[in-house]
Order: sequence, then C-alpha cells, then structure tokens
Amino acid sequence: MNEEKSGGCCAPPSGKASPCCGGGSPSKDEIRYEDTFVDGQVETPAGPVPRVHSRIGSRDFLGRWKVRWGIGRDRYRVAPGLYALGAPDGNAPVLVTANYKLTFDVVRRDVAGLDAWILVLDTQGVNVWCAAGEGTFGTGEVIRRVTNARLSEVVRHRRLLLPQLGAPGVAAHEVRKGCGFSVVYGPVRARDIRSFIEAGMKASPAMRMVDFPTMDRLVLTPIEITGLMRPAGWAAAGLFLLAGVGPGVFSLGAAWERGFGAVAALAAGILAGAVVTPVLLPWLPGRAFSVKGGLAGGVLAAFAVMWQRGALEAPASLALLLAMTAVSSFVAMNFTGATPFTSPSGVEKEMRRALPVQAGLTVLAGLLWVGGAFLR
Repeated sequence: MNEEKSGGCCAPPSGKASPCCGGGSPSKDEIRYEDTFVDGQVETPAGPVPRVHSRIGSRDFLGRWKVRWGIGRDRYRVAPGLYALGAPDGNAPVLVTANYKLTFDVVRRDVAGLDAWILVLDTQGVNVWCAAGEGTFGTGEVIRRVTNARLSEVVRHRRLLLPQLGAPGVAAHEVRKGCGFSVVYGPVRARDIRSFIEAGMKASPAMRMVDFPTMDRLVLTPIEITGLMRPAGWAAAGLFLLAGVGPGVFSLGAAWERGFGAVAALAAGILAGAVVTPVLLPWLPGRAFSVKGGLAGGVLAAFAVMWQRGALEAPASLALLLAMTAVSSFVAMNFTGATPFTSPSGVEKEMRRALPVQAGLTVLAGLLWVGGAFLR
C-alpha cells in the first residue's frame, strides 16, 4: 500500500534524508489537504469518517512535482486517522498506509472502485518503507490508530491489510494482542491490492517482488540535484577562486578561463552520478553504487579530455579525470539509501570504503589543477 517502494531509506552518504522519504518531523492534525481529496463523510457507529475520492487532480500533480524538487516535502502529508473510500460497510477491507501524501494519493488512486477503509498512520510524512525502518510505521502506531479510530465499532471483521514493505516495523502478534486485529501483509505495489483481495488475500510471486525499473530510478534524480545545489554553489565559487591562483599570485582572467572549465567538470560529475548512473545502473559493472558512479564519471571525463586534447595541460587533464570520477561516485552513492538493493549495514560498509577514496581523489585533483597553472 505504499507508493514509493524504491526506498530502503538507509542513511545516504550526504547525511540528508533519503530522497524517497518525504518529511521527518512530527505530524500535526491541522496539516491537511482536505480541499482536494475529501468528498463528504460517512456515518459510522464510531462517528463520522471523512470520505475521500480516487481522483488525482491538478493540485495533486502540482504537489507531487514540487516535492520531487524538494519544495515543501516536510509539509506534504495528510492527517493520520481513518478515511472511507467509496461506500464501505462493516465488511469492507481496512487498508493501512502512511501519511506521506504521495503514498496516500497512490493508494486512493490505485484502488479506485473499491469500497474500503483507509487507516492512515502518523509516519511523520515519511513513506511506508522508510517509516518502517525508522520505526514510525510500527507496532505501537498501528495499535494506537486502531484504538483511536474505534475501528472495532466500524468493521465487523478483525483484519488489517498492511503493505508488505511495512513488515520490518510491525510485529503482527503484538498488534493482535494490543488491539485484537490480525495483520495480513499485502502486495508491494498499491496497484495489486484489488487483485490481492479478489484472490482471497493471497499474493502471487510477482506481487511480492521488489523491482527498481528505470523510471523509479530517474524519479529520484530531481531531489538529488536540488539537494546538491547549495554545496555545489559554494564549491563552484571556491573553484573559480582556486583557478585564479598562479605565478602572478592571482589572476582574474585565469580565474574565469580555468574556473569555467572546473565548474563545468563539477556539473558534469553531478549529472553523471545523478542521471547517467541511474539510467545505466543494470549495465554498469560492480555492485557498489560508488563504483558504478565512479565508472560513469570516469568514462565521461575521458571523453571530455579527448575532446579537449591540446587545450588542456597534462596535469589539468588528469585533474579533470579524477575530479569527475570522485564527484560522480559520491553522488551515485546517495542512491544506496533509496533502492531495494542495499541494507543499512551495506550502506555503512560502502561509505567507510568509498569516502576516503573520493576525498583522496578530490584533493589530488585540486593539487594537480593548481599545479598545472604554474606550468603554463
């Protein structure tokens, strides 16, 4: 029942929240988007429940686009609690999901035509997989929301349909003990919920498979790029200043001429790590994302050096090669926290190995770049 299944949410090397996650601060009930998806209410023995529709409107699409670019991610959430989709009765299934609005929107869209209850947990605006790893999509929260919603008065059965990717955070036996409801783990993707229910709550092998296709990889690119804008801006300013250092102590002309090339290499390294690596991920050799990113950046740098041969001194060419490799490797390593290919321990292990190498390549590239100015 989660939208962004491509998010293991291990800690990425930059230390920021993984791009799949969404927000991260405690949710407040007054943060709502009712005007776009609430369509009246349903009367129940436990009181009125907001009715939501399955239409995804222009404002929803705009909100999705904005959070993909890092705009308002901490506020893109719905109030936790119980919602009705369609005209559910006491026998209707109860779908449990996160209060990250991207996740919530996909659930209500993909189960269109199904009469169901949607129980939204307070995951602090974080999607299911990430929240399960962080503990906010957890046993205690499930029990709390079932109790607060007085769900036992709303439905006659005692069964909750949870997303498969929420399993790491929820102990089914403790949920049953705490609120009297049993847990059934549904499919990976919300689009399979209807088929899962129609099959008697049984999942096919395909429903249990976590894949990571090209579009799921590319959808993470915008937030990666926007997250790097500020540090890249400071790095660009430093590169322009560094490029002006030479035999005459400092030259504005050299700063512009050589600085432009250095900044272009920085931008190319970021694009190699954030765009080229995700696109070519299955075909790039190696298992570690840092290695895959380094190869992508290194190959692009080699082509750039050959294209500019004769215009660059040997030290500058080598500096370009090393710098693009290091930058691309670092940026690509951020994806280790947003894929089904890694685990928290695997991410930490890769970081311990890769960060010193990336830092060393960057320092060596800087020394070669500055040294090349004195050989001109």
